[in-house]
Amino acid sequence: MSEGIVVSSPFSRWCSKPLFSVEFEPHATSLEQKGDGYVVASLGRDSGYVPYTAFSAKASYIKENPEVIQAFTNALQKGMDYVNSHTPEEIAKVIKPQFQETDLDTLTTIITRYHEQDTWKEDLIFSEDAFNLLQNILEESDVLSERVPYDVLVDTSFAEKAK
Repeated sequence: MSEGIVVSSPFSRWCSKPLFSVEFEPHATSLEQKGDGYVVASLGRDSGYVPYTAFSAKASYIKENPEVIQAFTNALQKGMDYVNSHTPEEIAKVIKPQFQETDLDTLTTIITRYHEQDTWKEDLIFSEDAFNLLQNILEESDVLSERVPYDVLVDTSFAEKAK
């Protein structure tokens, strides 16, 4: 799971400046459960929709194998449909084998947080607004030196068909 969570240390009250860190799940919830931190913000909720996970393929592969790309996209959409139509408890039980080191209650807590934050979109379409926000973040982090036009890099046709 990859939502960035801002955690405040309980030791902040004794410091001149609050102690914060950005954690990912399941570590953020683990810190909270141990009393070693408190989740105070969600980067996903507070920054706008940023796709933490994206898939890419060479244009030549897409052109030569559109049925593979569509089948992969359809499978991802099926997963999105599942998380949007099931309870956090149901989702936790299904994905538990993928998170053997995380107990079911913790997994349910994490998924409930994601559900309450509206983390999961209903579709896989990477919007131009989200693309621009991602480029803004990368520019501000000195990771991106030159912006790329949305229509040059993003192809939503497979996601549109998977709806």
